[in-house]
Amino acid sequence: MHLPAIVQPAHAGLRIRRHRPGDIGWVISRHAELYAQEYDWDGSFETMVAEIGLGFLRENDPACECCLIAEDPQGQRLGSTMVVRASADEAKLRLVLVEPAARGMGVGSALVGAAMQFARDAGYRRMGLWTNDILVQARRIYERAGFVLESEEVHTSFGHRLVGQYWGRAL
Repeated sequence: MHLPAIVQPAHAGLRIRRHRPGDIGWVISRHAELYAQEYDWDGSFETMVAEIGLGFLRENDPACECCLIAEDPQGQRLGSTMVVRASADEAKLRLVLVEPAARGMGVGSALVGAAMQFARDAGYRRMGLWTNDILVQARRIYERAGFVLESEEVHTSFGHRLVGQYWGRAL
């Protein structure tokens, strides 16, 4: 499945592509670093992201799953996300990340939009995601993309008491 380059008016030259060797390692590393810096999350978060990344590398079906990388015209990675199969009809959006210097430029919205288009093209009829309520900027992206909060639950993970949220939408 071919992904066209996407240009957002707020960030001319933004390109979204499928992952290449080394990208999943970057996704794991950047998640671990940024969430430790910004939210003081412990190493168990890195473990979870690494397990997701390893599972994706081992088992992904390129016809219905992808890792998308946003980059600038010089090839600098600006963000990422994954689309994985939850069921025959539902895709799951995972590991959305935008580099701090690229926030507010439409990178997150472009990634989520490209992920939703990929999911539609792959035949999914619905997309869901799990996040935490403290990730306010990410939640705004999901809301703008038409996702609706479906449920919440308190949990203790990554060294903190958090409120996990499940969001979903029809495609």
